Amino acid sequence: MISEQEILNASILIVDDQESNVLLLGQMLRKAGYRCIASTMDPYAVCELHHKNRYDLILLDLKMPGMDGFQVMEGLTKIEMDSYLPVLVITAQPDHKLRALTAGAKDFVSKPFDLVEVKTRIHNMLEVRLLYAKLENSNKVLKSLALHDELTGLPNRRLLMDRLSFSIAHARRNKCTMAVLFLDLDGFKQINDTLGHDAGDTLLTMVAARLVAAVRQEDTVARLGGDEFVIALWEISDADDVVKLVSKVVQAVSQPYSIQGGSVSMTVSVGVGIYPTHGEEVETLMKNADLALYEAKRTGKNNYRIAAHPDGDGA
Repeated sequence: MISEQEILNASILIVDDQESNVLLLGQMLRKAGYRCIASTMDPYAVCELHHKNRYDLILLDLKMPGMDGFQVMEGLTKIEMDSYLPVLVITAQPDHKLRALTAGAKDFVSKPFDLVEVKTRIHNMLEVRLLYAKLENSNKVLKSLALHDELTGLPNRRLLMDRLSFSIAHARRNKCTMAVLFLDLDGFKQINDTLGHDAGDTLLTMVAARLVAAVRQEDTVARLGGDEFVIALWEISDADDVVKLVSKVVQAVSQPYSIQGGSVSMTVSVGVGIYPTHGEEVETLMKNADLALYEAKRTGKNNYRIAAHPDGDGA
């Protein structure tokens, strides 16, 4: 629900070419307890003002010289293309009401003003507007949670797969190379067993931060779950670039961590798959990078392995 204080704190813009109407509406709103009131008598300024301030409600006169309210709404609609147009129109012409609602206005008030009606319509419209904004924000949070790991904030598997598909499509279109790194922390279970899961979670967030810092801005670091991470390296020049980045990642992760007042050591094993050598589709590339990770684990950990070539020779 929306509280009365939230409604009274909403931002309102009054747009009317008649100063007397601006003063009357402003006085009425302030007397009703509204705190954030702005006004303009220039219809050409409305879109820029709304783009800058994102008002919760715009009281818009329809009949103004030079640029009428319908033209103003056209501009506002472009700003609020995927959102709620917070316009309450003011008109003395009854036949304009339906046209205004069709143009995107959410409600209307008639001239001459019935101040009780105006206050009621403003209050009701603001309540709906703020509820809509709250729902929109909740949906954004839910969407973010659906695409990101709750603990580290990194992209999760779903978002990773989308970015990998996009990266491979880019590499295919531009005839260039990209790579996938599969990472697994060595001995992470021992941290959970000896220091507890809170310490393990702290370590995972610290590792995540180091991985992000070790790669380029255009690369993607994702967490699949547990102590498994994946890095999608955007366009690379050659295998030597991959080796340099992998070495940097291994070194970054292996630096000591300060947890619960003590120093904790951790290493990482990495498997590498390079497009198009080790696969031209997401699933193939991921599978070969995972097999390379298994080989890195098997041959001593704290190391990396590049996936085997299609002819079976290791790299």
